Amino acid sequence: MTTRKTAQAEEPKPALNIYQKLHCAKQSMGKVIKNATNPHFKRSYADINSIIDTVEPILMDCGLILMQPVLHGKVITRIIDVENGESVESALELPAILDPQKLLSCITYFRRGTLVSLLSLQAIDDDGETASKAPKAKPTLDGERWDKALNAVKAGKFTPEQIKEMYNLTKEQEGQL
Repeated sequence: MTTRKTAQAEEPKPALNIYQKLHCAKQSMGKVIKNATNPHFKRSYADINSIIDTVEPILMDCGLILMQPVLHGKVITRIIDVENGESVESALELPAILDPQKLLSCITYFRRGTLVSLLSLQAIDDDGETASKAPKAKPTLDGERWDKALNAVKAGKFTPEQIKEMYNLTKEQEGQL
């Protein structure tokens, strides 16, 4: 007489909370590529677009969405778990600035600052203060992220050296650069 094992139904995995999802996202984030220069301090830094290009795809892969509204005189960076609505945020109050160009510049600066602060990203700030020098494991690039990196190099936004510095590449990827 033979007996068969019946397949046991797998128990559903418990849903991750926002902090667990942020932890997963942070493990995939490397340093942000410094792609701009502050002429006053002669220092390079990561502009807001470089930071968002680095973190947003990773956050989205983890079920998180990034929003940066200006509400009630504050720049707010909010990361929201799309499954349950949990969120974390960082905010800075805007100074009273009447010149629209200066105000928009301030908003951009505060968006960058609140995002870097909220995610504890390694970046160099406009004012020339350097971020922590502690070495981190470099993330890998695969699929769509690799295609975006190649396109950014072709468009002249980044050099192959910058990509090699920021990411752990395969020999094949290095050959494609």
